[in-house]
Amino acid sequence: MPADGRGGHRPAPAEEPGVRAPEPGGRGDREPVSGEGGGDREPMSTEGGDGHPLASSAPLPRDFFDRPSHEVAPDLLGRVLVHGPVAVRLTEVEAYGRPGEDPASHTYRGQTRRNTVMFGPPGHLYVYFTYGMHFCANLTCLPERIGSGVLLRAGEVITGVEVALARRAAGAARTVPERDLARGPARLAVALGFTREHNGLDACVPGPLSVLEGEPAKPSSVLSGPRTGVSSAQETPWRFWIDGDPTVSPHRRHVPRRR
Repeated sequence: MPADGRGGHRPAPAEEPGVRAPEPGGRGDREPVSGEGGGDREPMSTEGGDGHPLASSAPLPRDFFDRPSHEVAPDLLGRVLVHGPVAVRLTEVEAYGRPGEDPASHTYRGQTRRNTVMFGPPGHLYVYFTYGMHFCANLTCLPERIGSGVLLRAGEVITGVEVALARRAAGAARTVPERDLARGPARLAVALGFTREHNGLDACVPGPLSVLEGEPAKPSSVLSGPRTGVSSAQETPWRFWIDGDPTVSPHRRHVPRRR
């Protein structure tokens, strides 16, 4: 969640090669999070009805999110975010740290009315409005009162494509290619229908929002690099993406806005 928020397979321009994400940040050599293998949990169904197998996988448990955001972020790649009839396979995310530690985070200066959800339990949706025109969405991490999360930057719409197309085409002068439906944080929010009223939704209980196991990206396919569109701590390599996926957004350095 960039403080001034902005908004493959070949994800990034040639000048930004990225580096392989450390193994523990993906699945790597860490101990599996409780319930990640599906176990005996019932899959959470979606309303899309498109029949995509990844959209009928089991939901992730809360302890998946109860970790530092830079560990959760690469582990979210390949997971499926479902909101109503639309499901998106996540291909790009960006981690933001704790208060007082990460100047690019909305929580850097502590709790405010705007960022209250960030200081709640892990596994909740934090939606914010930026540039007076866009909503962006994050998933909260770490225990209550800490304030950390992962910005959802891009993904592939796998169910509810027609709904996502209709949402994205509203007011558009041209047809939106499917790869661009959720390619960038603002587009992803539009495709999934996120607005301010969805701020605070719990992704870890049965309801309109869920994060499903999907098919986690292989650690060898996960790249990391500088965050995009932030004015502070922009070189922190906490943007993670699936190498070669066409839905990954291009990297953009922060450019100060002229008044």
